[in-house]
Amino acid sequence: MNSQAAALKPVAAVSERDMANAIRALAMDSVQKANSGHPGMPMGMADVATVLFSRFINIDPSAPNWPDRDRFVLSAGHGSMLQYALHYLLGYEDMPIEELQRFRQLGSRTAGHPEYGHALGIETTTGPLGQGISTAVGMALAERMLAVRHGADLVDHFTYVIAGDGCLQEGISHEAIDLAGHLKLSRLIVFWDDNAISIDGPTSLSTSMDQPARFKAAGWHVQSVNGHDTDSVAAAIEAAQQSDQPSLIACRTVIGKGAPNLGGSEKTHGAPLGVAEIAATRENIGWAYAPFEVPDEILFAWREIASRGQAVRRAWEQRLAASPQRGAFEIAVAGALPEAVFEALSVFRKEHVEKATKVATRKASEMALAAINSGTELTVGGSADLTHSNLTITKGMGRIAPGDYAGRYIHYGIREHGMAAAMNGIALHGGFVPYGGTFLCFADYARGAMRLSALMGQRVIYVMTHDSIGLGEDGPTHQPIEHLAMLRATPNLNVFRPADIIETAECWELALRSEDRPSVLVLSRQNLPMLRQRHGDENRSSRGAYILREPARHRAVTLIATGSEVEIAIAAAERLETEHGVAAAVVSMPCWELFEEQDADYRKGVLGLAPRIAIEAAARLGWDRWIGDTGAFVGMAGFGASAPAPDLYRHFDITPEAVAAAALKLII
Repeated sequence: MNSQAAALKPVAAVSERDMANAIRALAMDSVQKANSGHPGMPMGMADVATVLFSRFINIDPSAPNWPDRDRFVLSAGHGSMLQYALHYLLGYEDMPIEELQRFRQLGSRTAGHPEYGHALGIETTTGPLGQGISTAVGMALAERMLAVRHGADLVDHFTYVIAGDGCLQEGISHEAIDLAGHLKLSRLIVFWDDNAISIDGPTSLSTSMDQPARFKAAGWHVQSVNGHDTDSVAAAIEAAQQSDQPSLIACRTVIGKGAPNLGGSEKTHGAPLGVAEIAATRENIGWAYAPFEVPDEILFAWREIASRGQAVRRAWEQRLAASPQRGAFEIAVAGALPEAVFEALSVFRKEHVEKATKVATRKASEMALAAINSGTELTVGGSADLTHSNLTITKGMGRIAPGDYAGRYIHYGIREHGMAAAMNGIALHGGFVPYGGTFLCFADYARGAMRLSALMGQRVIYVMTHDSIGLGEDGPTHQPIEHLAMLRATPNLNVFRPADIIETAECWELALRSEDRPSVLVLSRQNLPMLRQRHGDENRSSRGAYILREPARHRAVTLIATGSEVEIAIAAAERLETEHGVAAAVVSMPCWELFEEQDADYRKGVLGLAPRIAIEAAARLGWDRWIGDTGAFVGMAGFGASAPAPDLYRHFDITPEAVAAAALKLII
């Protein structure tokens, strides 16, 4: 407890109504001062939040990251003042009253929506609706998996979520609740803010969904309560904690509860109440205090919750100290992979250079994963119903099943977006390194959660196969064209497109070592030759791009390619040399992002001064930064077609002959 809390003295008995009104007052005052924000949800859900925190949740603001804390996810992130008010009242050291007074201002910790890493105790970024509840599914799954491995003495906590109508209307929520119900994630408890209001007005304008029936159909334990009856809320939480299913508690609430003229109206959803309505609300709820003032006795009651959590945390630390599982548990939570994994990948590279192994990079990924997964128990794999196309499972992983969490492989079903969000939750929870597979074109479905992986800096690895027109007969709906450009435009995301089995192993190593960002492994369906001439200890892909073929004499042209098109660049360079006497260098560029991080001299040395041609069976967008104003591009200018891969490459003129012709046109 901080020094401010230590000085507080209880003056009189404090009711949960008083504690909830503190949330209401702080929410409406902060939004009013900022002249921006959403006061309605925090005011409406203040009673539910008060019951949850005062009677049930185990957190310790003085040690906000202790591993066995309960997780709290504000999925209805627009109501962020609920979370910030709670954090101030509970005594988080980085949330003094001044932060509430700077709500939504530049440099404050009180951003418009809860942002992971901006303030202590925020478990995940929950701006886009539906992401919070979906990420929480991954957290709840990680809790169950970690408990199986290390025992209930060390892992025994709940994941609590406050979600609104927006969270449940977004399509990702269907994927998430279906997966959670199927897996029987009984430690997941969701409070639905059932206020029947959205921005446009009554929810009846756009939906007639029976949400409790929907959750029941998905295998959830469902209850409905008056969200302003604190004892009913408490009884529902107790029942939810005893269920062997995930739980939905539908809380009928009044948006803007306490506001005498605007309560129950969409007008409280996303705008300040106004000076007159705030004054009337103070009178209506009996809050006779100045803006941002919370009396000592109420603040003391909230800080007592933190004291309770601190006691729970200290008891857990004693159990940890006495546990024979301590070492393994601390290694898992730290997320540090053993060096033996990376040594195994080095041996793997040496072996396959010597064998000149020719396989599709999706198969190379599977082979590298066999070495990785045998060297650590921390990796957890999965696929969105494409396991035997993505090749993401390896021998001995074991499958996660309803009520059985001992395995390491998750069948996410046909739920790309839900898979990506769940992997975020697994990574945020700690204890595992998640990876999951789908086709590259289905990055469209996963995009929202992938963006949050990057925004939060989480080590989530996306295995995306069938990376180009090279997938062939499935046709243009499945052939990704613009997807590489979309992913490369995302900050803090490494996009790897390896050219052969060696680069694939190198890219896996880099993805595993990137603890502060997600990675996408973009992999081919078609077989690709091994292009590396000799084994070396250096991970050449770590610089993002490198010279794969340097001519004996001064280069006349530089061919830059990624993935399956590096083979084409090599063939074009040989054709230029033997048929035209043109000295062509070949640069393999498996990762633009890592190449950008290199110093100017390295980049200049790789790219050279000669004219440049980029070869990639995808859209041109972004390539001009590497080829310059006078460079050429050999790739796709539109969507693909349905045909065998070799026919498609010829049809779209992505061939050694086309590259050679483009080179001659540049230099002659």
